[in-house]
Amino acid sequence: MIRRDEKDTFFDQVIEASKDAVWCAIATIDGNKPRVRIIHPTWEGSRLWFATSPHSPKVRHLRENPQVDIQYQVAPPNFIHIMVRGTAELVTDRDLKLHAWDTIDYDLTQFGSEGPDDPNFLPVLINPTRVELSEMFGSANKRVWQPD
Repeated sequence: MIRRDEKDTFFDQVIEASKDAVWCAIATIDGNKPRVRIIHPTWEGSRLWFATSPHSPKVRHLRENPQVDIQYQVAPPNFIHIMVRGTAELVTDRDLKLHAWDTIDYDLTQFGSEGPDDPNFLPVLINPTRVELSEMFGSANKRVWQPD
């Protein structure tokens, strides 16, 4: 378990490893069935942001149940594995939407959003309750952070 005084260093390592991710998937719950899809989240310290359309199925799922699992898969040679469990928050506050627009590290206009006030832009903030960083698909050098 990661100690409180190791948190910043741990998340620096998580952020660096996630930059090499080939894929990142989020699992949501649709009724009582899991659903998985690819997303491109951006770390901000120990929190994650991603953007979606307010009309996407995952938004409906998150309104019903905000609990998510996120998994990054990083390619060879180390096969870094990042697992994030947390609670999703659908962000509608204008100031937070502006912050998300400026924080997310890719061009959101390529997905049809014209700016933070675009009604088709819905940022999602993930507040992690558990983050695992490991190698070789979770079988080596496993380190886990959970909030106090």
